[in-house]
Amino acid sequence: MKVHEVNSTTVTEFLILGFPALNDYKFSFFSIVLLMYFMTICENLLIILLVSTSQRLRSPMYFFLGHLALSDIILVTSIVPKMLEVIIRGGSTIPYVGCLAQFYLYGGTVSAECFLLTAMSYDRYLAICRPLHYISVMSVKLRYSLIISSWLLGFMLVLISFLLVCGLQFCGSNVINYFFCDYAPLLDLSCSDTTVLDIEMILLCFPIILLPFSFITVSYVYIFIAIFEISSISGCQKTFSTCSSHLVVVSIYYGSMFVIYMVPYRGHSMTVNKFISLVYIVLTPLLNPIIYSLRNKEIQSSVIIYLMVCHKKILS
Repeated sequence: MKVHEVNSTTVTEFLILGFPALNDYKFSFFSIVLLMYFMTICENLLIILLVSTSQRLRSPMYFFLGHLALSDIILVTSIVPKMLEVIIRGGSTIPYVGCLAQFYLYGGTVSAECFLLTAMSYDRYLAICRPLHYISVMSVKLRYSLIISSWLLGFMLVLISFLLVCGLQFCGSNVINYFFCDYAPLLDLSCSDTTVLDIEMILLCFPIILLPFSFITVSYVYIFIAIFEISSISGCQKTFSTCSSHLVVVSIYYGSMFVIYMVPYRGHSMTVNKFISLVYIVLTPLLNPIIYSLRNKEIQSSVIIYLMVCHKKILS
């Protein structure tokens, strides 16, 4: 339990410190993050465009991939533009309302992405373990239900945290030693009793992180069993290639999530915390389209066709 002594000053804005240790290299760091942000937006917009227009990418897997790309765009856009200002200025203020809005948009998107990755694992399970029933089970109705449920659950569950944070009083320090308005740094600044919020944070980890991760793990257990039962090596490799991209993305995403939210917040270095957060906020959205495209001939061919069409339009 943490209770600060209340003084007469009410916090109306927060000062985000960002990365003080990198102030001597802020221009290089700023340039790298800006380039990664630009590439992330372009890559994920291209995925959405291809999934929306290409006849080759009409399967449920690409439907889910399009929404994963959308969630990545929302995630980086809710954090990175302000983070760039924080980096170049060596710290920057954000209004109280803006801080809460950033917290909710970030939290809802991260949670929705957990559920989207879970839906994608179920799609891979059906495709590999129940191929004869795949089309009938993964119907248009089911895929839309999974997508809508993922977005709604993500933002509704985080709404609980958002409302509790809105009820906190901030009357002491307004300095956030982080690069955005995350849950734990906000609790550290509150002069209210945060016992309920500490418990709520732990409880929400179950439906948002642990349950989806458990479902994904069970799905891949069945997937690997099905792959090992294939007699030919080429058949195993071909089948595994259909889910390897998703498995890599899940490993990176949940690996960093477990360290940040399942390991006690005060139990490890704040600097380490920041850079692990950078992995799934900046690096993962950048890598997702690349990972899904490297071994996917359908996406590669769709990109080539799209570029050829654009080239012809420019020439004409």
